[in-house]
Amino acid sequence: MRPKKVKKRVGQMTAAELEALTADLDEEFVVDKFGPPPPAALARWELAKRRLGRPVKGRGAKVIAVSVERGLLARSDRLARKLGVTRSALIARGLEAVLDHRHKEE
Repeated sequence: MRPKKVKKRVGQMTAAELEALTADLDEEFVVDKFGPPPPAALARWELAKRRLGRPVKGRGAKVIAVSVERGLLARSDRLARKLGVTRSALIARGLEAVLDHRHKEE
């Protein structure tokens, strides 16, 4: 086993030790030492820059306010839970069904 390297606190260092510790802070343009990032880092950066949120379905979603009778809302919430979908998905399914039915009649 290697012996542990004992680190001194800054207050316990000599002037020469402090100067050696902070020598790289005296350089002005440290950025010039860096090259272009490797492809893996670029890929991670692009992933981090992306906007977070839900994936877009169709032309995207629009938030709307709709008034629904409380009893109907409670029944629809129970059905959504039973089907394992969200309230929004259940309403979207219902709208699709009505619109498809209407389109077939025309």
